[in-house]
Amino acid sequence: MKTEFPVQGAGLGYRRCMSDALAEVEPGRIDFLEIAPENWIGLGGRHGKRFAEYAERYPFMAHGLSLSLGGPEPLDTDFLYRLKDFMAQHGIRGYSEHLSYCSDDGHLYDLMPIPFTEDAVKHVAARIRQTQDILEQRIAIENVSFYAMPTTELTELEFLKAVLDEADCDLLLDVNNIYVNSVNHNYDPYEFLAAMPAERLMYLHVAGHYVEAEDLIVDTHGADVVDPVWQILQKTYQLFGDVPTLLERDFNIPPMAELLPEVEQVRQYQQQWRAAHERTVA
Repeated sequence: MKTEFPVQGAGLGYRRCMSDALAEVEPGRIDFLEIAPENWIGLGGRHGKRFAEYAERYPFMAHGLSLSLGGPEPLDTDFLYRLKDFMAQHGIRGYSEHLSYCSDDGHLYDLMPIPFTEDAVKHVAARIRQTQDILEQRIAIENVSFYAMPTTELTELEFLKAVLDEADCDLLLDVNNIYVNSVNHNYDPYEFLAAMPAERLMYLHVAGHYVEAEDLIVDTHGADVVDPVWQILQKTYQLFGDVPTLLERDFNIPPMAELLPEVEQVRQYQQQWRAAHERTVA
């Protein structure tokens, strides 16, 4: 069971609309924050100043949106060097990106699934290794939700694990995406979860989604976390320990007073696992 992580506890995705409300949050209510670096690199003014203040107060992780690890175009190395400087400037603990692509002669403004093929494994793994070489640190890739099945020589699980091994990188495990894909593509989320490589876990995401139909869930990050996702999160702790976990909320963002109970729910599940673990080893 892995015990060393770049952050600890229960975190929250930081958005600009939270800038003022976060200043009123009592110490200990949020353990770490996460940003999309594309939205903050070079940002000045009030929001830039606030971010710099919070970077002194909280551990931060960076979760990228635009690197397009699976894309056909060369990696944006200029962005990676700016990212490297930005992370060093603000003491950001780690960087992750989606196992997807979002550009082809311009940005597509969506996270598209990579074909589940051996060639794609080699292609994206080489780009991950290049990213790690430039940043001079390991990165994590996130399992993504997808709606149309890409070319499939491999299953989603086989593809994800092959990329992790070929690239020798870490994993940002999105628990909500496991549930979304399990409904949309009819597989057992607990079997998928149990196959995750514990030694590669960097941290976890939980989020809400939108139910379009009985067999179609859309990953929106725009609603509260639902019970089936909380249950998978609890199982994740049973399997892998109290891995640091971040709540994402990107749309329909409620007041901080409504977000904090979900962050606290994460912490309670982590504490429950620690208590049970201590009883087991006592």
